[in-house]
Amino acid sequence: MSRIAVLGGGRSSEHDVSLESASSVAAAFDRARHEVVEVTIGREGAWESGGGVVALVPGAGDQAWLMPVDGNGAACAIDLVFPVLHGPWGEDGTIQGLCETAGVPYVGAGVASSAVGMDKALFHVIAMAAGIPRVETLVVSHAEWRDDPEGVRARVAGAVGYPAFAKPARLGSSYGISPVPDEDALGPALQLAFAHDDKALVERRAMGREVEVGLLGDADPHASPLGEILHDSDWYDHDAKYRPGGMRLEVPADVPAHVQDHARELAVRAWKAIDCSGLARVDFFLEGEDLYISEINTIPGFTSTSVWGRLMAADGFDYPELIQRLIDLAFARHEARRAYRG
Repeated sequence: MSRIAVLGGGRSSEHDVSLESASSVAAAFDRARHEVVEVTIGREGAWESGGGVVALVPGAGDQAWLMPVDGNGAACAIDLVFPVLHGPWGEDGTIQGLCETAGVPYVGAGVASSAVGMDKALFHVIAMAAGIPRVETLVVSHAEWRDDPEGVRARVAGAVGYPAFAKPARLGSSYGISPVPDEDALGPALQLAFAHDDKALVERRAMGREVEVGLLGDADPHASPLGEILHDSDWYDHDAKYRPGGMRLEVPADVPAHVQDHARELAVRAWKAIDCSGLARVDFFLEGEDLYISEINTIPGFTSTSVWGRLMAADGFDYPELIQRLIDLAFARHEARRAYRG
């Protein structure tokens, strides 16, 4: 029997969403095969499990240890880490790097792919290099906006135009995003984005539909049917995502077969471009029959009713099966990489 540490919470603004996802994951384990240790990472970064503060430290072989650091509880060996952390300090390569350092297998994408998936500015560069279409986008640093706002305004007008959206480069769940209908709205929208990150994106507002593909696997992932996000809001904001009844998912999306196929092909191309593994959700804008990739999310919402799970369910995967598949993939990837470790 393997002992698996499920990590939830975290320091980002997506803390509460992560707790819900982690709780759903922990409840879906096959307890005949796995012992689950739930670890909550607080908003200040402390790891808590079993009523005490713990730390992940290297162990012998392919195990790590959760060690009590405040005298409460006992140390326990961990065979696998299952991070269910959304946003910075969890989805961005930091936890993945800790697991690599500790030498313990972990579920999901590796350090570099997690970092690139989290950073929309870096992903924009890689997607364009891989020939994956994106809407017109400008990356703006806080220093650029502070030192030369008129220059930024001119660049946005020339490269992106209006209407647009401004968003933090490294955040999710629609935090810090706002529409920019005209030049007068650009300043407040960028200031909101910079409240969350020192790097922002200004993107042309796509006048179309929002569609998504779920991925599961390793080198050659399985791609789900294309699903469409339907909502009654002006745009797919945080409330539409998380308010009960705020969004509806239609799977498969009502699109021609060749659009379905093309979306799945582009999703797999994005996966391979960042060397992803485990799972991901790839989001697109669909204007007519033209697809533009928005982002790749390497730790998407993870409850049984979240979009990724529902996309995979459309292909016959039930939620406990998805959890077990991710565990198996993590152990297999860790074993395969042993030969390349010096």
